[in-house]
Amino acid sequence: MTPIRRKLSALGGVVLPNTVLGDADTFPKLLARNAALRGTRPAFRHKDLGIWHSWSWAETYDIVRAYALGLSQLGLKRGDIIAVIGANRPKLYWTFLAAQALGAVPVPVYADAVAEEVGFVLAHAAAGFAAVQDQEQVDKVLAVQDRLPALRAMIYDEPRGLRAYDGARLRQIDAIIDLGRRALREDPAARARIDAEIAAGDAADICVVLYTSGTTGQPKGVRICSGRAIHAVTDSVAFDRLTDTEEVLAYLPLAWVGDYYLCFAQALVAGFCVSCPESAETVQENLREIGPSFYFAPPRVFEGLLTTTTVRMQDCGAVKRWLFHYFIAVARRHGERLLNGQPVPLPARLLYAIGRLLIYAPLSNTLGFSRIRVAYTAGEAIGPDLFSFFRSLGINLKQFYGQTEAFLYLTAQPDGKISAESVGIVLPHVELRIAADGEVQFKSPGQFAGYLKDESKTAATLTADGYVKTGDAGFFDHSGQLRIIDRARDVGRLNNGALFAPKFIENKLKFYPHIREAVVFGNARDFVACFLNIDLTSVGDWAERNGITYPSYQELAGNERIAELLRGHVEEVNRALASEPALAAAQIRRFLVLHKQLDADDGELTRTQKVRRGPIAERYAKLIDALYDGSTETETVTEVTLEDGRKGTICARLKIRDLQLFATATERAA
Repeated sequence: MTPIRRKLSALGGVVLPNTVLGDADTFPKLLARNAALRGTRPAFRHKDLGIWHSWSWAETYDIVRAYALGLSQLGLKRGDIIAVIGANRPKLYWTFLAAQALGAVPVPVYADAVAEEVGFVLAHAAAGFAAVQDQEQVDKVLAVQDRLPALRAMIYDEPRGLRAYDGARLRQIDAIIDLGRRALREDPAARARIDAEIAAGDAADICVVLYTSGTTGQPKGVRICSGRAIHAVTDSVAFDRLTDTEEVLAYLPLAWVGDYYLCFAQALVAGFCVSCPESAETVQENLREIGPSFYFAPPRVFEGLLTTTTVRMQDCGAVKRWLFHYFIAVARRHGERLLNGQPVPLPARLLYAIGRLLIYAPLSNTLGFSRIRVAYTAGEAIGPDLFSFFRSLGINLKQFYGQTEAFLYLTAQPDGKISAESVGIVLPHVELRIAADGEVQFKSPGQFAGYLKDESKTAATLTADGYVKTGDAGFFDHSGQLRIIDRARDVGRLNNGALFAPKFIENKLKFYPHIREAVVFGNARDFVACFLNIDLTSVGDWAERNGITYPSYQELAGNERIAELLRGHVEEVNRALASEPALAAAQIRRFLVLHKQLDADDGELTRTQKVRRGPIAERYAKLIDALYDGSTETETVTEVTLEDGRKGTICARLKIRDLQLFATATERAA
C-alpha cells in the first residue's frame, strides 16, 4: 500500500486503488503539476472593465507561491484559518491555493451573507485572517469585529472605496503578492522555503471547511481532507471524460461545495480553464462569450432561462412565434431520442435538422450553450418537462446527487441513460445503501472528516458501521438508478394516514413559470395547503400583456386575476397527483399567495435558495392557522430586511382560496 493510501485508510471511508496523480495529494501539488505539464495553457480568466484577462498555469503557480510567501509574512501559518468572502474572482481562488500551500485552511463565506451570518462563520471557525472581495465585504467584517477576537488581519481584492480605511490591519491582495515577489528576488532561501511548505502538504490535511446551508438551524462546518477530495474528483473527471480542453464559467457561490468541487477542484485535477464573470449581472453575457463545454446550474436557473425565453417569444411576431412552437414540438418528440443515439425515422431527422438551423442552434447560442458537452443540474428535483425541454435542444443535461459531507458526487447519470425522475447510478468507489426507514446512507472517497468543533453532531451523522446519514429518503428504480423522494424528516402523514411528501409536490408547482416558490403544509393535518410566491418576471409580463398595471410586487401578488391564473396551475398539479397512487390523497385543498418573496436575508431561504421550513412555519404561523381554520382572508404584518440591512414592515390582507380536488384512479374505477 502506498503512503497516500495508508493515510486514507487510517482516516476511514472507502479506500481507493492507486491513482494516476502520483504524489499530488494536495491542491498546491496539483497546481505545480499543471504548471509543469501545461504551463502555457490558460488556467484562469476574468473579465474586468470589459476586457478578458488570462493567466496560464505557469503564471498562476508563480503568483500563488509569491502570494503564499506574502501571507506567511503577515503571520499565516500551518493550521490557521483564513476566511474567503466574495464572488468568483481569480485572486480569491488563488487565496485557497496560497493558504493551502502554507498548510492553512480556507473557509469560504457566501458573498450575499449579511454581517450577522458572516460574523457567525468567522467566530465559529476562529478565523485569524480574512480575504475579501471589496468594500462591501470589508464593512460586513468590521461591523462584527468585536465578536472576532481571533481576527488579526484582513486583505482585499478590489480597492475602490477603501482608500480612507485603516491600513494597519487592512492590506490589498496585490500588495501581499508583491511582498512575496520581493522575498523571492531578495532572499535566496525564500524559494526553497515555500517549496518545502508545499512538499510538506499531506493527504490527511484539511484543505477546506465548507459550511452547510443551515436548513434546520445554524450552519455546520464540514471538514474536507485534501487526499479524499482529490480522489473523489478524479472519479468524476473520469466518469465524464473531462480533459484540459474544457471551458467552465465560475458563477456559483464561492462558499458552496458545488463551486469548490466543479470549478476549483475539477479544474486542478483535469487541468482545464476557469473563467470568472465580470459581475453577477453579466453572467449570461459572459456565458455566451466563453461558450463553456462543462456547465452546472441548479433547477431554478434552468427555470429562469425557460421563463425568460417564453416571455421573449410572447413579444415576437406571429411568424416567429409559430416557428418556435412548431419546432419545439418537433424537438420534444424526437430531440431526446437523437441525443441518446436511439433510432429516429429519416423524415423526423430532417425536420429536426431544419429546427436546429432555425431555432435550436440560435436559442442555444443566445443561452451560451452552443459548445456544452456535459451539463448537470442538482440540488433539488427538476420538473420532467423542464428537463426534457433542454435535452430536446441537443444539450446533454444530466443529474447527479451528492452532499457537502460526501464532497460531492454520490450518483450521476451516464450518457445515454438519462431520466428526469432519477439522479443516476452509484459512482465507482462509492458505497450507497437504503436503510430500513428509507434513508439514503453512504461511504465515499470524499467523505468528510467531521464537523468543525462539533463531535456530537459528527457522531450523530454517522451510523455504527461508518456510513453517513444523508437525511434524504429514496429508493433504487428498476434500472438501478437512485430516486430521491424528499428529505426524510419532511416526509410525513396526513391525519388519515396518507403519505405526505412536500418537496415532491412543491417541485410540481414550481414547474410553472409563474410560480417561483412554493411551501406546502400537511403533516399531521387533515389536508394539504400551501403558500405560493409569484415569479415577478413571468407574471409581470403576463400582467402587462393582459392590461394589468401594478405599482409593486405586493400589488401584483394580490391581484385577483393573478390568483385565478395560479389557481389553474395548482389544480393541474392536483390532477397529476390524483394519478399517483401513493400521493393521490395529498392534493392541495387551499392556498394563498404571499405578499412578499421568500428571502434569505429574512431567514426564509438558505443562501443556496432552499426553503427553511422551520423558520417559515414560525414566522407565518398565523397564516398557516388561517389556511386550516376555514378563514377566507387574513391580515399579516411581516418584518423584512431592506437592501441596506435596516428592518422594515409590510402590512397585507391576504385572501385564501379553495381548490378543486380530483378523483383517484381507484375512485374513478369504483
